[in-house]
Amino acid sequence: MEPVRYVDLLNRRYAMQGFPPYRWTVNEPTVLTPPDRPLSEARVSMLTSGGVSHCTMPTWDAFARNDFRLDEVDPGSTAADFTVNDSYYDTSDAEIDVNTVFPIDRLRELEADGVIGSVAPRLWSGFMGRIYKRTHVVEEAAPALARELHDDDVDLFLLVPA
Repeated sequence: MEPVRYVDLLNRRYAMQGFPPYRWTVNEPTVLTPPDRPLSEARVSMLTSGGVSHCTMPTWDAFARNDFRLDEVDPGSTAADFTVNDSYYDTSDAEIDVNTVFPIDRLRELEADGVIGSVAPRLWSGFMGRIYKRTHVVEEAAPALARELHDDDVDLFLLVPA
């Protein structure tokens, strides 16, 4: 029996939709850099890509492609302040408790317990949907987010994919 050539099938499917051949990301090895301060002194932020939107923001398009929108989230928001819209995973648990894909309450608990120094003044939701423009993420969107994190004096950034 021949193995399923999943990557070939995906490439053909996306070519039929007008996308160029996918360029796989090749990550070069790097040296692990230890934090320069203890976790108990670190300022922490996070990003979810799980289609989580604050009630004051437009909901995410559950079928979006290349949506580079990035929402700032007030860390004082409550779990009840969010909606979840994504078509690529079963959102039923996230709809019951947003902390499954955006652990905002857990982050505040870590701060209250002294495990982390503080929660950053801004948390993030974004990069939702199927992103096929990897170059845009690597060269523009991610560096722009990194500048925002730098402006917030973030020491540790948690990525929470759905």
